[in-house]
Amino acid sequence: MIENLPPCPKCSCEYTYEMNALVVCPECAHEWAPAESGAEGGAPAAERVVKDAVGNVLQDGDTVVVVKTLKVKGSPSGIKAGTKVRNIRLVDAVDGHDIDCKVDGFGAMQLKSSVVKKA
Repeated sequence: MIENLPPCPKCSCEYTYEMNALVVCPECAHEWAPAESGAEGGAPAAERVVKDAVGNVLQDGDTVVVVKTLKVKGSPSGIKAGTKVRNIRLVDAVDGHDIDCKVDGFGAMQLKSSVVKKA
């Protein structure tokens, strides 16, 4: 348990409390890890670098092209190589899937950056 908890980085409330591995603000309900206390809300995302299959750096809002045919559970055909995916959003990797997007004909899904290239 941390003795001196930092104030909330969003609203500067000094009445924060610890819940499991997070620090929580009772006024604005903001939660953060104590190691991030010096960072502002968006700083950890700026440090993350996600690269596509050929080494280009990806950013939120980019358009990418799928480089190999992907099997999709529940779909007989899957996503064909060459399919364009617009307006991607980078997220923290979950099982290697670090791109959140909507693929035409399939809907919202997550992709791995290793199977796409920047358009």
